[in-house]
Amino acid sequence: MKLFPKSAFARTVGLLALVLLLNQLVSYLMVSNYVVKPSIEQITQLVAKQIKTMFITESALTSGQQEQSLAVAFHEATGIRVFSNEKSLEEGLQQTTYYGYLSELMSAELGGQADVRIAQGQKFYVWVKPPQAPDYWIRVPLNSLTSGQFSPLVIYLLVIGVLSVFGGVLFANWLNRPLKALENSAKLVGRGEFPAQLPEKGASEIVSVTQAFNRMSRGIQELENDRNLLMAGVSHDLRTPLTRIRLAAEMMPESEDYLAQGIAEDIDDMNDIIDQFIDYVRLDQQEVSSHESLNELLEQTVANLPDSWQKQFHVELGQCPRVMLRPLSVKRVAVNLLENAERYGKKNVWIKSGYNKKRRSVWFSVTDDGPGIPETEQEKLFQPFTQGDKARGGVGSGLGLAIIKRIVDRHDGYISMKNVENAGLCVTVSLPQQG
Repeated sequence: MKLFPKSAFARTVGLLALVLLLNQLVSYLMVSNYVVKPSIEQITQLVAKQIKTMFITESALTSGQQEQSLAVAFHEATGIRVFSNEKSLEEGLQQTTYYGYLSELMSAELGGQADVRIAQGQKFYVWVKPPQAPDYWIRVPLNSLTSGQFSPLVIYLLVIGVLSVFGGVLFANWLNRPLKALENSAKLVGRGEFPAQLPEKGASEIVSVTQAFNRMSRGIQELENDRNLLMAGVSHDLRTPLTRIRLAAEMMPESEDYLAQGIAEDIDDMNDIIDQFIDYVRLDQQEVSSHESLNELLEQTVANLPDSWQKQFHVELGQCPRVMLRPLSVKRVAVNLLENAERYGKKNVWIKSGYNKKRRSVWFSVTDDGPGIPETEQEKLFQPFTQGDKARGGVGSGLGLAIIKRIVDRHDGYISMKNVENAGLCVTVSLPQQG
């Protein structure tokens, strides 16, 4: 459709024009049906009654009703009746409402003090006490006003309000739907996941942004695939000579067993480093999230710790609801934190968990009684290949905390560390309650 606007600006202008057009159309219908039409009907009715009064006498004589009084004939022709003050009370004068403005207008027309009252019900009457006959009331029926059962102004305001709100909701939903999809896809890409290409539709500005995002997503995915392929090739190429070195070390004479043992230990360390590199790159991208109990995962992790670890582990788990998470990844976070506590702590390690109701998130912490880390270096430790050399001895490749940070980020959580007085380092991981 070439006539359909493409840009968000043009669509906004079109929406405003459409709302104004509907506003004018509804205004025209409301004024025509509830202002102009009733006024014309009342004027026509009053003119017709005036004309009928000119032929009352003649019509009464020609119909053979010579005994009929002029007042009775006038009532039958126009519906207007005259009551005395006492009789008017019996006919419903007490149920009428006084209108000062109409009384002033009527007084000016009749040349004296007049009293105007209006009775509303199944029939609509105007009661007038003319200055020419202050002891009598004249009741004038206006039947055409009884057709309106509700206030035109209220209907007008309701219709305009509903149309404006409905149009705004449709436009906002129409404009924000591709933006919402773009937001969700951006979050997935930020966590290292790559969703399907977004449909390129909507306003021209949204289409341009979506196209740029799709190109960016494809580029990042290609870089990720190339990095995985490179790491896989490097790890494969390194393991082959490491295997030959291990084989050569095992064939060394017994007099050099100490040297062979050192070579084997170095090879094991190198294999561990390679495994860390691969873990950092791949990071369980194929693992699916599920509703899991954080406490159960922590209990399983602590129960399966190596027997060679020497620290005393104290578990204090609070009440935690089930949350959406990747169980293997969370276990890896816990194992890495416990391994650091085992490596740098002195005697004791405390594992705690709980639920933050205000933030709707579960958390667990690992605290050791080691030397701690200076606050100025804590943020840097989450970067790849960064080690706490000065504070905690610097062992390993420097990827442990970086892996933890990436896993927590993929869960939309956050990780923090602080030094505990009279203890050591406390690392806290918080995971949001997503569903």
